[in-house]
Amino acid sequence: MPGLVIDASVVLAVMLPDEIDVYANNAMEAVTRFGAHAPVHWPLEVANGLLMAERRKRITQVIRRKSLEDARALPVEIDSETGEAAWSETSDLAAKYKLSIYDAAYLELARRHSLPIATLDDELKIAAASERVTIFGEA
Repeated sequence: MPGLVIDASVVLAVMLPDEIDVYANNAMEAVTRFGAHAPVHWPLEVANGLLMAERRKRITQVIRRKSLEDARALPVEIDSETGEAAWSETSDLAAKYKLSIYDAAYLELARRHSLPIATLDDELKIAAASERVTIFGEA
């Protein structure tokens, strides 16, 4: 199971034209080369982020639809065990680190498969470091 766990924040930072983030660009390059993994809610988070950007006039409907196609085409494997883990490990991680269940699901997935995690969320990075999960781009 090569690759990394990719957070929606990274994908959105690359897809939204008013955001330029070198970290996100590097992470997406790794995703295209090696593949990635994401919890089951990842497509919903990406789609919602793009819809909110359209509603806020940051992007057009055309860009939103093209970005959805691009996100769908990414080599991201959606984890089938996210839902079951929500009842225990994910919930415990969320409580321990004061994360949302959604963010804790990325951490749980990375921890379960010993994969690095790519995220722009500082609280998630702190929790990952505490759980000895490698953060993409950090040694």
